[in-house]
Amino acid sequence: MYKTAVRRAGESAFLTDGILNILAWERGIVMAASDDQIHEECGIFGVLGHPEAATLTYLGLYSLQHRGQEGAGIVSAHDGDLRRFVGVGHVSDVFPTGKRHRLEQLQGDIAIGHVRYSTFGSSTLKNVQPLAVDYARGSMALAHNGNLVNAARLREDLESQGHLFHATTDSEVFLHLIARSQKERFSDCVADALTHVIGAYSLVVTNGEELVAVRDPHGFRPLWIGRLGGAYVFASETCALDIIDADWEREVEPGEVVVLSRSGLESFKPFAPVASKSCIFEFVYVARPDSVVFGRSVDQVRKQLGRNLAKAAPAEADLVMAVPDSSNQVALGYAHESGLPFDMGFIRNHYVGRTFIEPDQNIRDFGVKIKLNPARAAIEGKRIVLVDDSIVRGTTSKKIIKMLRRCGVKEIHFRISCPPIISGCHYGIDTPESAQLISSHMSVDEIRDFLEVDSLAFQTIEGLTSATGSPADGFCLACFTGNYPTPIPAEFKPKRSPRRHRDHSNEPATRD
Repeated sequence: MYKTAVRRAGESAFLTDGILNILAWERGIVMAASDDQIHEECGIFGVLGHPEAATLTYLGLYSLQHRGQEGAGIVSAHDGDLRRFVGVGHVSDVFPTGKRHRLEQLQGDIAIGHVRYSTFGSSTLKNVQPLAVDYARGSMALAHNGNLVNAARLREDLESQGHLFHATTDSEVFLHLIARSQKERFSDCVADALTHVIGAYSLVVTNGEELVAVRDPHGFRPLWIGRLGGAYVFASETCALDIIDADWEREVEPGEVVVLSRSGLESFKPFAPVASKSCIFEFVYVARPDSVVFGRSVDQVRKQLGRNLAKAAPAEADLVMAVPDSSNQVALGYAHESGLPFDMGFIRNHYVGRTFIEPDQNIRDFGVKIKLNPARAAIEGKRIVLVDDSIVRGTTSKKIIKMLRRCGVKEIHFRISCPPIISGCHYGIDTPESAQLISSHMSVDEIRDFLEVDSLAFQTIEGLTSATGSPADGFCLACFTGNYPTPIPAEFKPKRSPRRHRDHSNEPATRD
């Protein structure tokens, strides 16, 4: 029998309502941020068999911070008891260096962690993962990267059967489906639950005795297995394995269920095989360039994107520059192929987060300028090739162009490393609805005129897929084509969080 002991970190009280009350530490109450960009998704991490599992998870989450900055959390397991600590903000906010005891409270040789950017459900504390519950057969915790397209329908069905939901994230559906499964083994309950869902998921789940990791049958989201001595590690990207000196073993395969226990590793594939549809935006924007995902180096793919772009859309210019940071490798590839020099035309402020208190309109384009500032001496009077990863609504790109014009740039030739985005993502990347995407209702020439650039060119779909070195039919290209790999229910609409003036003052919080 699984032990029923999900606890608050640092407290001994057992839960009685099946949902853990959250301990949190956060800063600020009213924030603002631009949402004219492709946003990250989430990052997951898991360890089994190491006495400092929570500390390793904490380090792994630091390496995955780029995948989500709205919340972070860790659940650890000691003698079958689960302890949970989550909070709003960056990993350094939730687990500040001056409060080491937070990690010390998360004892045990099993831990899972999560960094969150909300694509479904609001950015409130109750939605921060890992989620943890007590249920009839014990306790469990879960961290999810991806998005379910049939979550609303499943939730409605479960609620009609008397299930009570605590959060608004689609990830909570997994917990209810696992809890009601009648399979004998915990890992079989997980697999059974996943037969009911449609969409994208890479999961790590633990009951305090085992650690189960799963990728959906299409393999939308990445997930790696690593080894650290006798311990096993799961991570969304290899950069998170590197930080703890774990050896890369292999990627979890699409549709594979990997079960870790103290007796070793077991793997099985319970789902009917379907075509692989890995998210190609991992290469364009999401993944860190020092990672390997879907069998390919992100750094090398992005440089090849730049080379392909230079061949397809050359420009007479004096230098190539990037909109940092995801476009840096693409701009280098463009420069190498074109023979033009590369320069750091923008200086990025690395000490500002995703959200910030915005002043009045007397400071023009503040939201862009607080993060990027042109290096005037490098670009004044020059003809430049400006490389960016994507254009979403176009408003941020327009502000960037205005900043460059004010610095005396002579010509701007704008090059985009992916094709025009015409459709929203339903599988875990936060994009606006199609009507808000500039490429869905403007031609390339119209966008060029709107941005007031001298020329504009996007990557072709062939140029994008060929840069990966893998067959094009192995990727999800729905954001560029509108053709989705799974059925999309008519009622499906991601409940994305509001991005402005979020007031967390009424959320439960403790400050040490």
